Amino acid sequence: MNTKNLLVELFVEELPPKALKKIGEAFAQNLQSSLKAQGLLSEDSVLTPFASPRRLGAHLSGVAAQAADKPVSQKLMPVAVGLNAEGKATPALLKKLAALGANESAVAGLKREHDGKADVLFFNSVAKGATLAEGLQKAIEESLSKLPIPKVMTYQLADGWETVNFVRPAHGLVALHGSEVVSISVLGLDAGRTTHGHRFEASIDPVAIQDADSYAAQLANEGAVIAGFAERRAEIVRQLNAAAAQTGGNLRPIDDEALLDEVTGLVERPNVLIGQFEETFLEVPQECLILTMKANQKYFPLLEQSGKLSNKFLIVSNIRPADPSAVIGGNERVVRPRLADAKFFFDQDRKKELNVRVAGLGKVVYHNKLGTQGQRMERVRAIAMSIAHALHDTNIGPQVETAATLAKADLLTDMVGEFPELQGIMGRYYAQHEGLGAEIADAIEDHYKPRFAGDELPRNNVGIVLALADKLETLIGLFGIGSLPTGDKDPFALRRHALGVIRMLIEKNLALDLDLLIKDAIAKWEQVAASQQVSRLADVEENLLTFLYDRLAVLLREQGYSAHEVDAVLALRPQRLSDVAKRLAAVRAFASLPEAGSLAAANKRVGNILKKAEGKVEAKADPALLKEAAEIELNQALTRVKPQADAAFRQGDYAASLQALAALKNPVDAFFDNVMVNAEDPALRANRLGLLASLHEAMNRVADISRLAA
Repeated sequence: MNTKNLLVELFVEELPPKALKKIGEAFAQNLQSSLKAQGLLSEDSVLTPFASPRRLGAHLSGVAAQAADKPVSQKLMPVAVGLNAEGKATPALLKKLAALGANESAVAGLKREHDGKADVLFFNSVAKGATLAEGLQKAIEESLSKLPIPKVMTYQLADGWETVNFVRPAHGLVALHGSEVVSISVLGLDAGRTTHGHRFEASIDPVAIQDADSYAAQLANEGAVIAGFAERRAEIVRQLNAAAAQTGGNLRPIDDEALLDEVTGLVERPNVLIGQFEETFLEVPQECLILTMKANQKYFPLLEQSGKLSNKFLIVSNIRPADPSAVIGGNERVVRPRLADAKFFFDQDRKKELNVRVAGLGKVVYHNKLGTQGQRMERVRAIAMSIAHALHDTNIGPQVETAATLAKADLLTDMVGEFPELQGIMGRYYAQHEGLGAEIADAIEDHYKPRFAGDELPRNNVGIVLALADKLETLIGLFGIGSLPTGDKDPFALRRHALGVIRMLIEKNLALDLDLLIKDAIAKWEQVAASQQVSRLADVEENLLTFLYDRLAVLLREQGYSAHEVDAVLALRPQRLSDVAKRLAAVRAFASLPEAGSLAAANKRVGNILKKAEGKVEAKADPALLKEAAEIELNQALTRVKPQADAAFRQGDYAASLQALAALKNPVDAFFDNVMVNAEDPALRANRLGLLASLHEAMNRVADISRLAA
């Protein structure tokens, strides 16, 4: 295949910076997929995506001018329909052939094949491969239609009549196969070889791209633009670290991948500069200063190695003046009022204590079906006190009550009103200012944790109890009104809340039974809500438990456990989630035993027999009614093994409990080979079912090992 490299660029107005990376990757990958599907790419074709604030592009190596011809076999119709008794073509067949560009002369070359029902006629032909112009036209249209853009713009084209839809108005299209322009058009634009570089610093405008391979170099040299998103991001990182080193204060730029991606989507030619602000602003909690610098100005705060904020920050400018002092001074003037606002909010907020703000929560709507934040606070407090009581920790009760009462009070502060991301964080600072103690102050911040996958858990027991209560209150309320996650949509982050509950129960080794925890939390929720005329909850307990175990199953599979192992353990719905890891380890060890497969299959068989039995089967067998040698031997083996397995189970040695069952393999196999369970004698049948029920009970204390059966 004779190939050349291909370059495609769409020049547009400024793209959304937060979405640029995703949009750029999708544009390039969609082009590649479509061209490959049309047979226009060589097997070793390499994709290089480009994405800057004003362009989307892709470079593809090994692109053919025309795809190879392909043999095509088309099913026509049954032979009985296409040919008459004399073997001549019927009018229906001739019409079909004409539609395919063939005539009666093609009848002799038709193939006959049996499709399972009848003999069918097939027409073999050769489909001419698509030209690059045809293929690229289709590919770019498909690529643009599949871009992950939540909202598009409608704008007029240059003719003043026609309108098109795209994320931003497009003003140029480049399509080069080697050095030749590919004749395509999209969004009202015809492809050419010219594009535009930096708005202010390009040495040539427009930039005429010589060939596909010179694109990136020409944009860098003539257009003052680093076209590749990854290259531009790496250059920003390099300059950030170099600038931090220049400060001489052993400082480091804040680590924020999202901010880095956003800034990469804002500049075409990054130039990192150092700014600073007055040290008096450092009296304000650093989270406030960091957030205002990042969110409002897109600056990179500089931290000491200990993590303490310095009064210096890094600016990623899009221009490189000979004297950057004006740029630095302008940015310092811009950030100063932002920091002054933060200091004002902080000073004003501390004039009113948190407990004074609590009453105002009754005027803040939490959810139109679930009442106000004040009512929510009462429910959280009731659930938290119930959990503290269940943990038998009498020392934390008063602290839990205080922390639960004040946990949402900072929602009414000016600082959180300006920066909602600081909820909880500011509550901790204000609690510290009031002298409420570290246990309460930390719990106020930590009750939102874990906020995302991998986030740290609350740092003390008061925080753990409050975080559990807060997440359970949310889950119970939203389950109660039917606001459940569907597919990939989870607007209230209920999966995250459930995962938080699971992590705290497991990682903090809490002595709480899950069923009882949920039951008590629902009871407290309803008890408090009853006075607020909120409807009683129906079916929440079972639905919420199922949801929690489902989330736990996903978490465990992500940690590397097999689906069989997870199913075996969670089938029994273990109440102490902190035991789950030990049960999984025991199941894995058991599965490696030579007896495991046979016992798992037998356990599955026993379960099916017991399901079909009439009435409830008591797990008990009368030795006097055992007649066959195999059932006597099984009963004796069970009498020896069950106490060992039960003792190990009570001691928490789940591996030993399961491994003790290996001694039952031969007696179980012999029983099923030689004993008829459903005997005609009712007493004999009942006794054998009782023996199997005893066996089933012994084998399924740690996990349902039937789930390990192939």
